[in-house]
Amino acid sequence: MTFQRIRDLREDHDWKQEYVAEKLGITQTNYSKYELGKVNIPVEMLMKLADLYGVSLDYLTGRTDRPQ
Repeated sequence: MTFQRIRDLREDHDWKQEYVAEKLGITQTNYSKYELGKVNIPVEMLMKLADLYGVSLDYLTGRTDRPQ
């Protein structure tokens, strides 16, 4: 699931939600909702997250287990 994967990626980088939210240009509260699966992540945010973590959209969305 996307929300678990973005949380795992963030924790793997030892980043706080505030840091990732700042990089995405959103509030920490909104980012937290992404990780909790409370809201759908807009496509443009998925692209920003994939770029931030250096992974493919397929990996980010769970379509593959290969990051690249």
